[in-house]
Amino acid sequence: MGRGGFSPLFLPLTLCGNACNTKTDMQKSRNEIDWDLARVFLAVAREGQLLGAARALGLDHATVTRRINALEATLGVKLIARSTTGSRLTSKGVAFLETAAKVEATFLSARASLTEGAGLIDGTVRVGAPDGFGTLFLAPRMGTLLARHPLLTLQLAALPRSFSLSRREADIAITVERPVEGRLKVRKLTDYTLSLYASPGYLKASPPLASKRDLANHRLVDYVSDLLFADALDFSAELGEAAAPRFQCASVLGQMAAIESGAGVGLLHDYAVPKGLKRVVPEVRLKRAYWLVTHADVAHAPAVRAVSDFIVRATAEAAGSFQS
Repeated sequence: MGRGGFSPLFLPLTLCGNACNTKTDMQKSRNEIDWDLARVFLAVAREGQLLGAARALGLDHATVTRRINALEATLGVKLIARSTTGSRLTSKGVAFLETAAKVEATFLSARASLTEGAGLIDGTVRVGAPDGFGTLFLAPRMGTLLARHPLLTLQLAALPRSFSLSRREADIAITVERPVEGRLKVRKLTDYTLSLYASPGYLKASPPLASKRDLANHRLVDYVSDLLFADALDFSAELGEAAAPRFQCASVLGQMAAIESGAGVGLLHDYAVPKGLKRVVPEVRLKRAYWLVTHADVAHAPAVRAVSDFIVRATAEAAGSFQS
């Protein structure tokens, strides 16, 4: 967590401690780093570009550039390689990211402990989730959580992509595969099922569709294969070679809209099928799972814990709807 603004702290991080001559952003000793500079670095690392970091922090592009330059001058190393298409971390930047993220987590934990005794939950928590689960399940329920914790700022990134917790792209990630590496806390949320659906108009205008073999005569709505963010979303093995996708969309919400419009037949989450669509080929029923993942450094922060526990409870309460 921690994308919100904080007052600068001067943390004695003894990394590459060369003196810095930048007057406006830093006038510290050679072994001191202005936390505000490190905070800007974290934003650039998470956003992947200086302009995106400027928007996230509410700063102008020139200020972000100046502060990154000041941080690099203090450390005596190049942290970020910049290009016209964005920014990437150098090997030194990757190493510093891990250290800066740990300092951020320690600071946030200390800050949270000051309000925990009063029963207050505040701060910013970002949840990264697949677009289907995030938009169709989480988003309609988040108002309840925010009503309980009015000081909490909640960011929901419901996108067809994976999120790096080590890079602090999110504080909580909902995944469709259980992570096996990293300092992570993992909880299984629920199994869910997917079935084949089509619109009545499409079925009326198309050849019969009674078995999996018949899929060879139909347009299949599916993911863009080279944009899959998890192997669990590759349904080719279950659908067979006859099911060659002819309309591909990287977003499950886009697939849903295409199927509703009559573009073809496709696999949809049984818990979130739009009214009016017809289930076809009952023999095809796939099972997958959702996992809730947090980084060990922030898992026990009160705000992260409150959001995590709420998602676990909300999913458990709706457990019966996730499988057909």
